[in-house]
Amino acid sequence: MELSERNLPAPCVVVLVGPGAAGKSSWAAERFTADVIVSSDRLRALVGSGEDDLAASVDAFALLEEVIRQRIGRRLTTVIDTLGLDRDRRLNWLALAREHGIPCVAVAFDTPAAECRRRNRERIKRIPADALSAQLKTWARVKKELPEEGYDGILRPGAVRVVPEAFVAAEAAAQRQEEAPASLRFGLQLSSYTHKAGRKTTGEWIRQVAVKAEAAGFDGIYVMDHFRQIPQVGRAWDDFLESWTTLAYLAACTERVRLGTLVTGITYRNVAHLGKIAATLDVLSGGRAVCGLGLAWFEAEHKAYGWDFPPVNDRYALLEDALQLLPVLWGPGNKPFHGKVLDVPDTTCYPRPLQEKLPLLVGGSGPRTLRLAARYADAANVFGDATKVRQKADYLRAESARLDRPTIAVTHLSTTLVGKDHQHVDDLVNRLRPRNQDPARYAASVNAGTITDQVGRFRELAEAGATEVMLSLPNLDDDLDPLDTIAEVISAFR
Repeated sequence: MELSERNLPAPCVVVLVGPGAAGKSSWAAERFTADVIVSSDRLRALVGSGEDDLAASVDAFALLEEVIRQRIGRRLTTVIDTLGLDRDRRLNWLALAREHGIPCVAVAFDTPAAECRRRNRERIKRIPADALSAQLKTWARVKKELPEEGYDGILRPGAVRVVPEAFVAAEAAAQRQEEAPASLRFGLQLSSYTHKAGRKTTGEWIRQVAVKAEAAGFDGIYVMDHFRQIPQVGRAWDDFLESWTTLAYLAACTERVRLGTLVTGITYRNVAHLGKIAATLDVLSGGRAVCGLGLAWFEAEHKAYGWDFPPVNDRYALLEDALQLLPVLWGPGNKPFHGKVLDVPDTTCYPRPLQEKLPLLVGGSGPRTLRLAARYADAANVFGDATKVRQKADYLRAESARLDRPTIAVTHLSTTLVGKDHQHVDDLVNRLRPRNQDPARYAASVNAGTITDQVGRFRELAEAGATEVMLSLPNLDDDLDPLDTIAEVISAFR
């Protein structure tokens, strides 16, 4: 894989290689937190009388190997701060990284011999001159060996940052966006309604969010269609609003943004009644409604409310009928509809939507769902990185061509945590992550990155075929500042 000298994917293994006094420990301390650095000197101090207790070296290196093995086994970013001049040790670390599917890079400290000797003379506790000379001689051989050992990259000691996989190539993509801007629509997904002031002010809080989101440049506001909070976001007893009622309220709070569900569970309502609800929202919002549809996956919610949870084939049949019924319901006249499982004798629905074609969006990335979307819908909402989005977009393009239909739009939903700079991102991750979760894994799960990172990620999604990205902001509670920060990302696509 190609690795940027600036951005490395989390997790990764970083092997520092070079003679003493080459600057390895100083470089690592400036760029990584102490808890990811495995230092032979620090371990020598742990098992001996200090970092210079050479008699403790054997025990220190035995402990170092065990710590490295444990960290890589847990798929944690590990920076190995030793001389790195022992080829067998290096190859063992590389093999461990390969075994656990983690990228491994070497950072080569090719500091001039004279500079290493000068730095050593300034140390309080110097490396013996003959020992340093031996290390410098060994380094001359090692730097020729490194390119043959199979690392994912050999880096110079420069500006390096470990980031979620989604941002490894973000800097170059952000540069492309600056030089040749691509257009992209942005939607805000509301997935949580908990805020410090409590339910008495929920209406005012949502109004403020919507008004500020519209001012920030969002093109749409979307809500989840559930009746209790889903476990991926919170607890079942957290406050959670009914979707279409909330959208009607948002219609009165906003002027421009489109309003829709991501996505309406097909089992939750009589489909003809759902058509009437969506048409009403379109009229009251001035033609801004989007009707998202999905299979409805949350079985526990069905059981809690006393609804049947049909087998997946039955739900697919219901979804396919709904995708055909709703445009009939929103069209002129009152002709009957007879589908596989739906039978609607009279499709009267007045007032009709203001939009000539009220958009149908299907949520889901499986082939069966995408086939239905290509056949009947206007958009498909998918998940995953840019590579997966490109695969789905290519599939939809081919399927649309086979059906002799216009290619439908591809939208993308993701959780997005955006910070003003690297330090702000780290602060947000440490504040929001569950206490027992590795910061890097949490950062990856919420796509935590800087404004530039996010511009690059969204540029890659646009290049992959996405026309709209929907964002769930995990730090959007009483503090609405995240909307100001994401506004800077949105402005890069205008």
